[in-house]
Amino acid sequence: MNVELDTKVGELVMARPETMRYFERLGIDYCCGGHRSLGEACDLAKQDAAKVMADLATLEPPAAGVPSLQDWTRASLAELIQHIVTTHHDYLREELPRLDMLMGKVLRAHSPNHGELARVGEIFQALAADLMPHLIKEEQILFPYITQMEQGASGSSCFGSVQSPIRVMEMEHEAVGALLAELRELTDSYTVPADGCNTFRALYDGLETMERDLHLHIYLENQVLHPRALAMEAGVQA
Repeated sequence: MNVELDTKVGELVMARPETMRYFERLGIDYCCGGHRSLGEACDLAKQDAAKVMADLATLEPPAAGVPSLQDWTRASLAELIQHIVTTHHDYLREELPRLDMLMGKVLRAHSPNHGELARVGEIFQALAADLMPHLIKEEQILFPYITQMEQGASGSSCFGSVQSPIRVMEMEHEAVGALLAELRELTDSYTVPADGCNTFRALYDGLETMERDLHLHIYLENQVLHPRALAMEAGVQA
């Protein structure tokens, strides 16, 4: 893929999955901000666009442990939705309680010596409080409507157009993205302090893994599912 400053970040990630980890290290938003050009994204992240371009030219192709992105533009929307639910929603439902347990242990043992942990705990609780009802709204409202639309059924809804729930979901994605950015900054990119125990390390490893999963999760919805659903509705209404 020929990369230019006007290349959309979301398109770049789809073509070259190895850029996900690189963008995450730099704070370049490819999920909620995947519609932005690379130049715009670099400006927002306060990164030198020329250096980013040079780094991308030498970035190694995907290696072990780097997820490969299926071309979801060729799959049905029902298949993409099923993937999102079984891969990302189910992961969060299993992982959030585990992280909550680790968070409690770390707060009790280390908060006296690490004042930032109180805010880390608050951010995690805010994430969990935002995410759990968000998953339910997608599974019970948005996803069934998109599936019915794809099957040729108009379906019944109180929102008139799929644009309405998509707008709400993307606003909630923005809120989650802001919390994740604050969490990364507060933890110095999940750096475990010198006196951190194994539980501390497990917590930060888990939080970083969750961040990566949420970035990919939001990317698939904002940059693939939602645009395709909107285009499908526009075609149906035309």
